[in-house]
Amino acid sequence: MISKSQIKLITSLGQKKYRDKTGLFVAEGPKLVGELIQAAFSPHSIFTTEPSTTTISGQQEISEAELKKVSFLKTPNKVLGIFHKPAKERLENTDLTVVLDDIQDPGNLGTIIRLCDWFGVAQLVCSPKTADCYNPKVIQATMGSIARVRVEYHDLEMYLSNVSVPVYGAFMDGNDVYGQSLPQKAIVVLGNEGQGISAEIESRVTRRIAIPQYGKAQAAESLNVATAGAILLSEFRRATGK
Repeated sequence: MISKSQIKLITSLGQKKYRDKTGLFVAEGPKLVGELIQAAFSPHSIFTTEPSTTTISGQQEISEAELKKVSFLKTPNKVLGIFHKPAKERLENTDLTVVLDDIQDPGNLGTIIRLCDWFGVAQLVCSPKTADCYNPKVIQATMGSIARVRVEYHDLEMYLSNVSVPVYGAFMDGNDVYGQSLPQKAIVVLGNEGQGISAEIESRVTRRIAIPQYGKAQAAESLNVATAGAILLSEFRRATGK
């Protein structure tokens, strides 16, 4: 049975201010919870409706009705875990880093984290106004990739002013990415869903790139930012073979 205080804690973690205050976040589903534990994320509490089907230690059995009461999913998935956020780390010089300038949609952020995992990008640097990576919607959208991609929030102007690798920015009027000689070590900046890359961050971009449009009507306004990110990361990896 789940207590009132546990219910209050879980539901409060739907809000960023309480995630920041407690240093905790929620993850749901056996696969996601298992991957976080395997990646050495520290669990605070684990709740499950089927304890006999999991090997997670320290779990507390609850009913399906109780899980439904606290779950952030439309269809609760057997296990809900509360985890401690990992400690902040110093940014490293990795071969390829993705930078997000005020991405607002949790689904987009979660998908971009998955893309980083898929394309071997270990580090994602976000502006302070980018959606919180510990939002339950983001955590679920990562499908476990949050366990393998390091997400940090920083002042992007300061961060980009101190890098020594080329900074590529995605723009509608940039140079055709398919005609570029792309390096192994670089930074790729993706901008806000509606406004694109801000003027302040644009000033730090050293190379403007774009995904060419092939439709005859040329009527599509733009690509979804996560879709654009997938295409660009694929091209960087294809160009370098790594």
